[in-house]
Amino acid sequence: MNPLWLMLLILVPLVGAMIIAFGSGKNAYRDALFASLASLVPAVAALMEFDFTHAGHYQGQWSVSWLEPLGLKLSLGVDSVALLLILLSVLLGPVCVLASKTAITDNRKLYYAWLLVLQSAMVGVFCARDLLLFYICFEFTLLPMFILIRMFGSTNRVAASTKFFLYTFTGSLVTLAGLVYVVKFAAERNGVWSLDIGTLTTAASYMSPKEQAWVLGAMLAGFAVKVPLFPVHTWLPLAHTEAPTAGSVILAGVLLKLGTYGIYRFAIPMAPVAFTEHAPTIAVLAIIGIIYAGLICWVQDDIKKLVAYSSVSHLGFCVLGLTALNANGLSGSVLYMLSHGFSTGGLFLMIGFMYERYHTRDMRKVGGLASKMPVWAFFMVFFTMASVGLPGLNGFPSELLCLISAFQADGSWTAAGEPGAAGVTLGPWYAAVAGTGMVVAAMYLLIMVGRICFGPKIEPEGHHHHEVLPDDLNAREIVTLLPLAVGCLAFGLFPGLLLGAIEEPVNDTVRLVEASHELSGPHAMADSASTAAEGVRP
Repeated sequence: MNPLWLMLLILVPLVGAMIIAFGSGKNAYRDALFASLASLVPAVAALMEFDFTHAGHYQGQWSVSWLEPLGLKLSLGVDSVALLLILLSVLLGPVCVLASKTAITDNRKLYYAWLLVLQSAMVGVFCARDLLLFYICFEFTLLPMFILIRMFGSTNRVAASTKFFLYTFTGSLVTLAGLVYVVKFAAERNGVWSLDIGTLTTAASYMSPKEQAWVLGAMLAGFAVKVPLFPVHTWLPLAHTEAPTAGSVILAGVLLKLGTYGIYRFAIPMAPVAFTEHAPTIAVLAIIGIIYAGLICWVQDDIKKLVAYSSVSHLGFCVLGLTALNANGLSGSVLYMLSHGFSTGGLFLMIGFMYERYHTRDMRKVGGLASKMPVWAFFMVFFTMASVGLPGLNGFPSELLCLISAFQADGSWTAAGEPGAAGVTLGPWYAAVAGTGMVVAAMYLLIMVGRICFGPKIEPEGHHHHEVLPDDLNAREIVTLLPLAVGCLAFGLFPGLLLGAIEEPVNDTVRLVEASHELSGPHAMADSASTAAEGVRP
């Protein structure tokens, strides 16, 4: 694959942001839409050139030295997991711009410029093959999102943006400490400084279990906040509720996945022994989040806050799949990272379109909209069913795989396993308790859609028709929703295509963790883990 495509994926939205920022701002919406659509060109080119027969190898690699004595360089490269997450990020770009046309009327120049910068930073996280570029992009996503909430959010936007920044920035600093320790350990062992992720993963396999436990704790401090995992989830409902519609779509669709991606890409490969040891505890936290957030959803009157808490519950399944450390679990988790962006992103768009017309998200003040807004009601029911996990839509295969993986995690390995290898022990009780979260989700989501779409017709007191928008969805809004609706159908009907695309990198990760647990002594264990790490590197 030509590395030019990866560079363009980062640079095109960045250049678009600069043009908007230094321009008059009169055509900010048009310029942002053009830049976001232009980003689809290198994305499609990268997809067409990617060799899925070697999906676990990093392709499109490019690097340039920065401070060579310290091993500092900027490196790009993607495997199939990173590529699919990049495609999701790029797809949501024009969706968010289209959704903002009538929602954002003031200071549009600032808004669209930062929206494009955010897209560039997110793509940079998934493209990075060195720790420097990864952390720069990972940390830089905070600033655009902070500004979008602070400048363009709802009434309580100052508190929401402050809480968002403090939680995520503090967690990221602790994660940085863990990553720096891995870099230092690798430099002492190899005799040369390097920030190459593959090199660091190989070196980390030589750390003692105690060192791995410390590194794992540091990494989870930042990644768990980003997911967010119970009990460090409290920033998310407020941030979602106060963010503009496009901000909520990006936050749910991609930014939360930076946490699960970080666990998959760094915490598991760099601290495999510690992650295996502590996986049951992490799984318990994920299950608590699934049930706890689901019960909170049940009593919400604010629709946007309900969907925000549902993200905490849904991503608990994603983390549960990661803790199973088997092929089904990791595959289900990656699939969930992708599919959740379509269904929950769609729900946030529906809520945003309704809010533009009624200026309320309170289910006690608005309801029975199917008679007045039949097209809106159709899409609302569709995305709700996708979020519930209706068979044939995107939520079903990913949730099913995550639950099956917990059931299968009985202490042995389910893929490429050597007899006697020490796997994670979760089992039927973990799966059964987590499965009740699906029942709770079905109840609160169906109650919500029943009240909003088919309950007694209620409109806010003193409601007037929108000056620009019709009662029902217009053509622009339908076009905005169609990519997400098609994604929900495609993921639900053809999950095998995606599972086949990510099979090799997922199995490489399982083998790497498995090799770290071979019982032939510490040196042999490290050599085996080193050999397995080579499998997830070019």
